[in-house]
Amino acid sequence: MARITLDPVTRIEGHLRIDVEVNDHRVSKAWSSAQMWRGIETILKGRPPEDAWIYAQRFCGVCTTVHAISSIRSVEHALNVEVPLNAQYIRNIIMAQHSVQDHIVHFYHLSALDWVDVVSALKADPAATARLAQSLSPWPGNSETEFRAVKEKLSAFVNTGRLGIFSSGYWGHPAMQLPPEANLMAVTHYLTALDVQRKSAQAVAILGGKNPHIQNLCVGGVATAVNVDNLATLNMERIAALRTLMAETRDYVQQVYLPDMLAIAGAYRDWFGIGAGVTNYLAVPEMPEDSRNQQFTLPGGLIHGGDLGAARILKDHQDPKLIGDISESVACAWYKGSAALHPWEGETEPLYTDFEENGKYSWCKAPRLAGQPVQVGPTAQILAGYAAGQPQIKALVDSTCRTLKIKPMQLGSTMGRLVARALRASLMADLSLHYLDKLVENLGRGDKSYANPTPIPKGEYRGVGFHEAPRGTLSHWIVIEDKKIKNYQAVVPSTWNSSPRDEQGVPGPYEASLVNNPVAEPEKPLEVLRTIHSFDPCIACAVHTIDPEGKEITKVKVL
Repeated sequence: MARITLDPVTRIEGHLRIDVEVNDHRVSKAWSSAQMWRGIETILKGRPPEDAWIYAQRFCGVCTTVHAISSIRSVEHALNVEVPLNAQYIRNIIMAQHSVQDHIVHFYHLSALDWVDVVSALKADPAATARLAQSLSPWPGNSETEFRAVKEKLSAFVNTGRLGIFSSGYWGHPAMQLPPEANLMAVTHYLTALDVQRKSAQAVAILGGKNPHIQNLCVGGVATAVNVDNLATLNMERIAALRTLMAETRDYVQQVYLPDMLAIAGAYRDWFGIGAGVTNYLAVPEMPEDSRNQQFTLPGGLIHGGDLGAARILKDHQDPKLIGDISESVACAWYKGSAALHPWEGETEPLYTDFEENGKYSWCKAPRLAGQPVQVGPTAQILAGYAAGQPQIKALVDSTCRTLKIKPMQLGSTMGRLVARALRASLMADLSLHYLDKLVENLGRGDKSYANPTPIPKGEYRGVGFHEAPRGTLSHWIVIEDKKIKNYQAVVPSTWNSSPRDEQGVPGPYEASLVNNPVAEPEKPLEVLRTIHSFDPCIACAVHTIDPEGKEITKVKVL
């Protein structure tokens, strides 16, 4: 038996430690340990609830917009506030473009190098690479000239004894299976994606005032003034700029990202049978179409035990079991207390004990739905939409399953999570332009409203803001008392997925997904990284402030 500790797991946001036991080149047991302490909830206590969304964005340096949306929704839910249609459409565009940017970055810059052998690309024939890329997509950038230039750039890195941004990888690992031309294609698109993802960020900044950390929300709407005839507001010139940026990113997602993902998935089809783990899934409805958050373009759902046919579809955010059945366990987390608490009653009092594999070993709590672990993320949203018969999602899934010769539930695997994320990116790219059209149409009908100013009343109010973020179901829970925040808790996607064991010893999704993963070379645990990276971990969202003592426990080189 071999014991492997990856600390820190890199190419993610935040500090994550993964421990695995390996027997006969298979993982037999795993521990997921978030290595930072959560603190934002404590900072928010006593502050005005209308300001919470500004602070909540600081949960993370990447997932900023999603926390703003979820936080503002928590106050609006508590006070039963209506949101004008223009504000909903603007928020929807921001959410969709944030997702497009996030998914492009995740695939190319955070996970693709688990599957793409950069050094192998040096053996590729640029002309053959161009023929391969052109067979997959009409993207105009797939030229022999482009691929040759990237190969020369890579060669220059190697000739200096360095690989630059591609250094420290497990190049030549026996689990790498792509031919050189596919590797050169992917490396080239890695570089172009650096520019394309920036365009989605620009679109968010046009509407949100800046990116990251948007500045345009308010309780009851947005502060993005809308007047097509005013130079100082969201006018036709800015709308045209938005359309150009979003059309470019849509084309990249659908002509580069998605074809690349399907090509890589086809080469690693065995990974559709690896890494499923927890087969309970949760997604909440998203993209509201009305002012009261009762009608959504994308449905949510609960799937138990991988039974897609028995999925319970969630049509809005008011489902009493959704709101009432969420709890967080601290049995194996470094916090005081012993009982699993509902987020409105949640506590965040640290109690550090060092790493105890049979006790407390993580700063991440263990969220449970009706006492069970659930997996959240693009797979959950895509499967929920498929079960509900959402037309765009059903068409995407059916086409993909035919191409890859898989079944929909195989999207709940290591490779499936990557494919589901690419499908979601394509969906969000289309929805960005859809909601821009809806915004223009609504303005054309003479509706100029963009906010419903709402003062905070005296008394006690409780609210929850749900949002289906790029990494999955996010919820912010607020208790307001006499115009101040009495309690605040965030149950975020990476908390659901990276959770440690609960009181019953049941592992969370990361831990369960690693069991039975192959490990060809224990000193180079590439396969462990593949499965963890497939979730797109964001530990800065799960736990939020580093140990003030700053002690280094161990250091391992991991790409």
